[in-house]
Amino acid sequence: MEICVYTGAMPRKSTDKPRGDEPETVGQRLARLRKERGWTQVELAERIGIIQSLISDYERDRLRMNPDMVLRFAAALEITTDELLQPNGGKPPLRHRPSLRVLRRLEKIEKLPPHQQSTLLKTIDTFLKGAVAR
Repeated sequence: MEICVYTGAMPRKSTDKPRGDEPETVGQRLARLRKERGWTQVELAERIGIIQSLISDYERDRLRMNPDMVLRFAAALEITTDELLQPNGGKPPLRHRPSLRVLRRLEKIEKLPPHQQSTLLKTIDTFLKGAVAR
């Protein structure tokens, strides 16, 4: 990182988020869609057959996606190319998908004995009721 010759200050870190009325970039949208699924950059890279640093470059808009990459990202994320490329995503999502993190926990819960599942689900229900009441 370079320090500004005039002020002695370091450059500010980019937030990589749209500001105010600025539209979301393709890279920001890619990062948002990946995070909505609970995937890391490494997991997405493995799904489409590239290295993690390229995912980072695409998400920071340092690389432009060629048509092949658009198709690969859309297929991996299970979305249309319009949803990836258009600011409004073409059409609204039909339903919210649970994140991979939540799905992994559900798989572990399903492997528990029925009594432990019941106890855990009651604990979760109690927690959620308290969270909604706030």
